[in-house]
Amino acid sequence: MSSRKRFTNAYKNARRISFDDTSKFIIFSDCHRGDNSFADDFANNRNTYFHALKHYYQEGFTYCELGDGDELWENRDFKSIFEAHENVYQLMKKFYEQGRLYRVLGNHDMVYKNERFVKKQLSSYFDKVNGVDVPLFPGISFSEGIILKHDHSGQEIFLIHGHQADFMNYVGWKINRFMVRILWRQLQIFGIGDPTSPARNYSELKKVERRTKKWIIENDNIFTITGHTHRPRFPEPGDIAYFNDGSCVHPRSITGIEIEKGKISLIKWHITTNDDGVLTVSRRLLEGPEKLIDYKLTD
Repeated sequence: MSSRKRFTNAYKNARRISFDDTSKFIIFSDCHRGDNSFADDFANNRNTYFHALKHYYQEGFTYCELGDGDELWENRDFKSIFEAHENVYQLMKKFYEQGRLYRVLGNHDMVYKNERFVKKQLSSYFDKVNGVDVPLFPGISFSEGIILKHDHSGQEIFLIHGHQADFMNYVGWKINRFMVRILWRQLQIFGIGDPTSPARNYSELKKVERRTKKWIIENDNIFTITGHTHRPRFPEPGDIAYFNDGSCVHPRSITGIEIEKGKISLIKWHITTNDDGVLTVSRRLLEGPEKLIDYKLTD
């Protein structure tokens, strides 16, 4: 199956969500939450991520996570990840209980395509204090794509991880997972990254972007937001409507995409110091805001 067909199938089977100009979405991807070991890329930014996510919860945003949220190549199950970052999952639980959490499959959490695995791993957790199982994400499901459709304009925004453009990370993901577990996870401790990852391999990154853009053009420049490459992308209106939210494992910062009041922005959360030398977590606008409707093709 070609990348073109993989994108098309994900689009056809995507979860549909209606929205309007009062809706607010925060889009993150590629958190790669691990077990807090030396190989856990998320650990360096967990406080920044938690602070940002808490802000979006309090401000009434809906959280869309575009894949690779949980690092299930390096880790064999969710339990160790949950225990390492319980505060994050307790916050995500609040989003979920209010119908404000949607999660998309990525290559590093492709195992969530198995509904039995999801039910066993994510439905509940064991509360060590009270000695009972407590609901976590009961009934949660993962889709390969999400389509946000505007109630008034009819404009569609296609959310997807983006590994559909990457043969080995889509079709051959089990092979890559095996290599990560037996080799790259150990080498990562010494600062050697996985060369098969488009985030660390520029030539692979360019191939993924080229294939993604080609599919977008072939489908009437459909408004598409991805992750996977860890490279933020924010086009001008009139250009190819290919957006990328970046990742949550940049050195000392996380990037994401906000949709609010009918506009879209690329943002960064990072640690800064004030005049008194106190460390704070700050939000910085990188691109936008641009009106969503400006990316809609005229009929």
